[in-house]
Amino acid sequence: MPVDRLLPTQEAEDLLELTRDLADKELATRVEEHERAETYPEGLFATLGAAGLLGLPYPEEVGGGGQPYEVYLQVLEELAARWAAVAVATSVHSLSCFPLFTFGTADQQQRLPEMLGGSLIGGYSLSEPQAGSDAAALRCKASRVENGYEITGTKAWITHGGRADFYALFARTGEGGDEAQRSSTRRSSRGVSCFLAPGAVDGLSWGRPEEKMGLHAVPTATANWDGAVLDADRLIGREGQGLEIAFSALDSGRLGIAACAVGLAQGALDAAVDYANERTTFGRKIVDHQGLGFVLADMAAAVDSARATYLDAARRRDLGRPYSRQASAAKLVATDNAMRVTTDAVQVFGGYGYTRDFPVERYMREAKIMQIFEGTNQIQRLVISRGFAR
Repeated sequence: MPVDRLLPTQEAEDLLELTRDLADKELATRVEEHERAETYPEGLFATLGAAGLLGLPYPEEVGGGGQPYEVYLQVLEELAARWAAVAVATSVHSLSCFPLFTFGTADQQQRLPEMLGGSLIGGYSLSEPQAGSDAAALRCKASRVENGYEITGTKAWITHGGRADFYALFARTGEGGDEAQRSSTRRSSRGVSCFLAPGAVDGLSWGRPEEKMGLHAVPTATANWDGAVLDADRLIGREGQGLEIAFSALDSGRLGIAACAVGLAQGALDAAVDYANERTTFGRKIVDHQGLGFVLADMAAAVDSARATYLDAARRRDLGRPYSRQASAAKLVATDNAMRVTTDAVQVFGGYGYTRDFPVERYMREAKIMQIFEGTNQIQRLVISRGFAR
């Protein structure tokens, strides 16, 4: 059922209507086919780009849509309500453009219109096999050579890995986490730098896509850098500024995942409500049984509260106010609620919910990863709790 949204402008209302129409026609009709077969939806991201949905939170003068973050996130939510993998990949694409937009030089930013206009799709390459949430422990190296930087090492858990046209790549240009014997207290966070890496270059190869619990249609893969050379102008910001760039981008990325989680939960709630109005037991629709009605009420309250939490953080971002704590809270609340709502949706369907005849089992599998990426929910609690120290 359509969400009753409070949007700031008529333009935003029109954009959401366009998004719903496109999502119903292009996403809802294809999701089951590709998720079950684990096949990539060829041409779909080009369709989203042609509709202007891949650059929404960036200014029009650099090729973006010029929309406030609160509107962009609600677009993501509508996409996720139909196809979570596509919405997550869209969020990651926006995240991958952030370093260049925020820290790039004027000359470097000449690449932005192509990146934001829909003809290219981006990925975000921060994590490594031994360094998930501990970004200061990165070992992938970027060594200075005559014509740029030589990249050596392994990057993991890359959404759109092997498919994207460019990646925001974080590699070590100084001392730090490459020495396994160093204690965590001595690992340097100042030696990491950010690069805008092309999707294909000599010396870059990809591992087999991960066999995941959910989000099957968009690959997650490991990148193997074996002496690939990036031009010097691929460095974004200063050497050693990488983690500052990464962490400032992740605040926005966490809001993207929060919106995706709310959309996923909304899809599960809608499916559960529809089923509860169709299924009868003891001569009554199951929605009329108080015990089931209360479950649906709790699900709706969880979705509404999570949406309000991410919108509060987004509005703070749009006003230029600090929002890091609120972004972590939104990611934490939205993804935990999505796990709970999708689990309850399976319960509403009973035995049918455990089968692949209905989408709620997929929703439940997809919700789990949202508690993990863009910083686990344990990390979000750490971020929030650090704000209490005096």
